[in-house]
Amino acid sequence: MATLKEKLLHEVSPGIVAEARSKVTIVGVGQVGMACAISILQSNIADDVTLIDVMEEKVKGEVMDLQHGSLFLKTSKITAAKDYSDTANSRLCIITAGVRQKEGESRLNLVQRNVEVFKNIIPNLTKYSPNSILLVVSNPVDILTYVAWKLSGFPSHRVLGSGTNLDSARFRFLMGEKLKINSTSVHGYIIGEHGDSSVPVWSGANVAGVNLQSINPEMEQQDPDGWKEIHKKVVDSAYEVIKLKGYTSWAIGLSVSSLTQSILKNLRTVNPVSTLVKDMHGITENVFLSLPCILGSPGVCGVLRQPLQQRESEQLRKSAATLWSIQKDLKL
Repeated sequence: MATLKEKLLHEVSPGIVAEARSKVTIVGVGQVGMACAISILQSNIADDVTLIDVMEEKVKGEVMDLQHGSLFLKTSKITAAKDYSDTANSRLCIITAGVRQKEGESRLNLVQRNVEVFKNIIPNLTKYSPNSILLVVSNPVDILTYVAWKLSGFPSHRVLGSGTNLDSARFRFLMGEKLKINSTSVHGYIIGEHGDSSVPVWSGANVAGVNLQSINPEMEQQDPDGWKEIHKKVVDSAYEVIKLKGYTSWAIGLSVSSLTQSILKNLRTVNPVSTLVKDMHGITENVFLSLPCILGSPGVCGVLRQPLQQRESEQLRKSAATLWSIQKDLKL
């Protein structure tokens, strides 16, 4: 007896399921992971988004919730992975999972606990998606990007961290707010560590090509307009948001979606992301820090030879030394 489907439809071609061309796996379904997921889904840039987490019921619930809204999306497949075999053939793996810092816990201990988490995640991702690109979002992002690189065995151009892409967005927003100009027309980079030792590149800050330091060379030193406060606000932004709502999520989700789009669509946009910076700007250690990178389908296609003032170079090397002092004692 014919089924309802057979009565409704004269099938011309059997329903062979084609392999996803733009599959994205997101590891971790906390606030950040889900902000990344919804931002990527609403951008219509992936044809398969797979979520995985140790909390199996939460993954299932989050995916079910997203699937019920799939009428309003253009992503054909949203999946809750039961194990890492379901993440196979991903083009991009985004890692947001990690443990939070305990009260009184040293940064090194926090990093080491996250290393143990990554020892389970990274080998499984690379086993099933050996040609993928790894994008690390978990904090401390620069050190954990280094950890992912070492554990994966991937070439460095296929392992990157979200780095200071969000810091730079905050930087541009705050400058635009001060100047009463839309932030898309205000340009500037935060480089180095995603954290307290980040470096504002004031020498390159400009509005539609007009360099701000060419107008006011003393804007950092003699600072009656309060420009120096902007970098402090960038550094403090996450702490302020966490204080107000308990965590940060939406901005990083939008930032990661932008990076995902550049990689999947081979847009070759320039973004300050965490990459291996050994032998750049006088840095001699194997550390990952943010510099302006060209992102495309291979991952990091190139790093801009950004001219820096002496003070900015010194701050960048200090940032590298800060990370290396922690990295060198990690047990991988």
